[in-house]
Amino acid sequence: MKKRKAVDKNKYKKNPAKNISLEQHSGFLEGRNPVIEALKSGREIDKILLAKGEMEGSIKKIYALAKKRNIVLQGVDRSKLDSMSLTKAHQGVIAMTAVKEYVRVKDILKAAEETGEQPFILILDGITDPHNLGSIMRTADGAGVHGIIIPKRRAVGLSPAVAKVSAGAVEYVPVARVVNISREIDNLKEAGIWIAGTDSNAAKTIYEADFTGPLAIVIGGEGEGMGRLVSEKCDFHVKIPMKGFISSLNASVSAALIMYEALKQRTSIDI
Repeated sequence: MKKRKAVDKNKYKKNPAKNISLEQHSGFLEGRNPVIEALKSGREIDKILLAKGEMEGSIKKIYALAKKRNIVLQGVDRSKLDSMSLTKAHQGVIAMTAVKEYVRVKDILKAAEETGEQPFILILDGITDPHNLGSIMRTADGAGVHGIIIPKRRAVGLSPAVAKVSAGAVEYVPVARVVNISREIDNLKEAGIWIAGTDSNAAKTIYEADFTGPLAIVIGGEGEGMGRLVSEKCDFHVKIPMKGFISSLNASVSAALIMYEALKQRTSIDI
């Protein structure tokens, strides 16, 4: 793969990398005061569930703090909160917290630089099944991926279920959570990284494409695949050859096949 000219080589190096490890915790925070304090402290929160129809008092404060941090808020029936609650004292609010601290994209690029390798990144455009994300993380660790980028909305985060399926990979594979995948692709291109999309109608198979050099592979979400804008921003597309009657594979299986073909091309390992 030819080298993409980087617009600003220092763009992602202005700040030192954050410590990417964080102790695991339960995954839920229940009650108004605990959620407010977590929001104030900067604790990683994937989503906050609020009982429908409740917007008085401290709930308004939770709403404002969450909006300020761009955290997803979802109104649900109180019965759903009742069924989820471990304490039975949720007070109309449950925060779903991440089991691991998210990193910045610049941290992923810095990690790649420190290994002396060309960046190898996975972009997941809307993976919603925690089993898929956990499985992808496990394979990413084995395939030498430097980090994964996921969107903040309409996608699963680093939940306890993801951590369990990852079989420990959540501790080793940095994950960046961004507001806009398309915008982040533009930033990666400016940093000299080529973007490969997955499309069943692509002209080249994964075995014909060039996965050497600085690379980010985009895996679409279950069912719908990549979004139109994300697809349009890819430098090239690849497909997995299918000979049977089923037209596609599970997202985590597809990701595994592509990651290991990329690993084969990028190293001298005999796979």
